[in-house]
Amino acid sequence: MALTDREIRQAKPKIKLYKLSDEKGLRLHVMPNGAKYWRHKYYLNGKEGNAAYGVYPEVSLREARDRRDETRKLLRDGIDPKELKRSERTARAIATENTFKCIANAWYDQQLPTWSPATAKKRRALLDNDLIPWLGPRPINEINALELLQTLKRIENRGAAETARNGRQVANQIFRYARLNQLCNHDPASDLRGALAPKVAKHRPAITDPAEFGKLLLAIEKYQGTFVVRCLLALCPVLFQRPGEMIAMEWAEIDLEKGEWNLPAEKMKMRIAHTVPLPPKALEILKDLHSLTGKYKFVFPSQRSPRDKHASNGTINKALKNMGIDTSKTHCAHGFRASARTMLDEQLGFRVEWIEHQLAHQVRDPLGRAYNRTQHLPQRQEMMQKWANYLDELKQQSLSPKATSKGYEYGV
Repeated sequence: MALTDREIRQAKPKIKLYKLSDEKGLRLHVMPNGAKYWRHKYYLNGKEGNAAYGVYPEVSLREARDRRDETRKLLRDGIDPKELKRSERTARAIATENTFKCIANAWYDQQLPTWSPATAKKRRALLDNDLIPWLGPRPINEINALELLQTLKRIENRGAAETARNGRQVANQIFRYARLNQLCNHDPASDLRGALAPKVAKHRPAITDPAEFGKLLLAIEKYQGTFVVRCLLALCPVLFQRPGEMIAMEWAEIDLEKGEWNLPAEKMKMRIAHTVPLPPKALEILKDLHSLTGKYKFVFPSQRSPRDKHASNGTINKALKNMGIDTSKTHCAHGFRASARTMLDEQLGFRVEWIEHQLAHQVRDPLGRAYNRTQHLPQRQEMMQKWANYLDELKQQSLSPKATSKGYEYGV
């Protein structure tokens, strides 16, 4: 006999659970605490099953009957409603865990130990500011090339073309990670090669003329800045390492006795440890500076937080600008590398592979193996000493009355 709403409302709790039967297997379980639960008893392939439809009155009698009828339709097709519900729940869980955001964060955590702090910071900012806000909630297997392109174009259209290209490369690595873990079937980023504005080759400005470089060296010597920045500027042309490596130099990496600066792999662009021979000129500067900053971690500490931070990324270029140098056209912090690369080859005639090793470029031997940090170290020690002597000669020549004044005149 079919139940009525009145019967259900008037059903009072008893000491033990009891059941009120409706039609076609639908029942209402009345609990000792007064709660009333809808249950549906059914059979499939000779096995008994039970489906739960919620609590009365949140689920009305009509709604419970509708759900019972939906279950009966599934049973006619040989589908177990409990198994269907379980598979749908699993699918939702997989979709939630396999969103672009979850996979991107898993990829980031895997790659983090291989990156320098600066690279990790850039990758995190790219994910959080440019990719995840638009792609984050999407199941990674459902993202297509058009959707990814629209996200990258949004970056490009604000004038950040380089960031957009980096975004495609990062997305490519994330989708590759997902494919290797069988979380998606296709990498839409690989379909977007050539879809973004091409990179326009732009060489960093550098002075490679010996006479002009001598003037720059003289201007650096006369620079009226803090002692720390003056020492940093003085070491840049002598050691010609990357600006990021120069400002992050640590006292623990410096061996004043052996005359070496040993950079660990995690701080290097190519992820290979690198040894920089320190000529007497560099050692003289570092020993003098040690009296001031030797108590800190970094050789060139931040003025605001000297105990745990190094000088800012723009310190070298800012000093060059204060000297009157146009860092966008004449010479920039990174330009010291090009200056040394050119003059060591063309003026001093050193072997290119020694120079490349000193620049920490990835040089491979005949067997294709990447160089180790001590490769050609004795030869590079001699080269660095001759380079330091050559810089002194250029500076002296710039003081000579016979020196021809040409090009840009640097301020002090």
